[in-house]
Amino acid sequence: MKRVRAIGYPAVQISGIGPIPVADINSILAGENLVCCATHEPPAQILQNPSAVVERLQALGCKHTAYPYPADIDFGSEAAVEKLIRELDASGAVLHEAGLTLSYHNHAHEFRKLGDSTILEAIYAKTNPENLRAELDTYWIQYGGANPTAWVEEMAGRMPLLHLKDFAVNAENQPMIAEVGSGNIDFASVVAAAEKGGCEWFIVEQDSCPGDPFDSIQKSFDYIQTLFIS
Repeated sequence: MKRVRAIGYPAVQISGIGPIPVADINSILAGENLVCCATHEPPAQILQNPSAVVERLQALGCKHTAYPYPADIDFGSEAAVEKLIRELDASGAVLHEAGLTLSYHNHAHEFRKLGDSTILEAIYAKTNPENLRAELDTYWIQYGGANPTAWVEEMAGRMPLLHLKDFAVNAENQPMIAEVGSGNIDFASVVAAAEKGGCEWFIVEQDSCPGDPFDSIQKSFDYIQTLFIS
């Protein structure tokens, strides 16, 4: 947290950090003058015990969480997808009632066609915008064959969180996650569309790094600053 703050990031998303007591997390955040902008909570807990998610977010002083991954969901089954959509809407209603927001974090498999639309289109078409918002991920949109800027525009007013992650091609002709500004995503248009659409938090996420992760998040931070300078 100290090194993240030293780079210049004002906030962090709390995801996958292990069984650290909330009081300790809050103490670390306060000590480094950081805020928790969002979390990822376990998929099963979001769907089956949203009241516990409300309690955790309130304890962290955090408004946003996102459903991180459709674990154990058969995306080849329309019935399974419809059940997931209903459960996301119901859980999101619990968070909304508490003044919090549930978003959906996409990967590439939501761009599979199921029926007449992609799964991601169905998720947003069949849920109440008050109950389910978007935490779009630019890399996975590109990987899935869609247009990141177009999706950000589509989610205007419904996307409080955006994961900034670049898409590059390595020497073996394979896609790879890259520092923001190091790949081929048009982040100038992505960020402009997200700002216009009311995005609250632009979150750097890099699943894998070519070297020291702190070097990668420094590189991303430096590039992002150029996009917000008018």
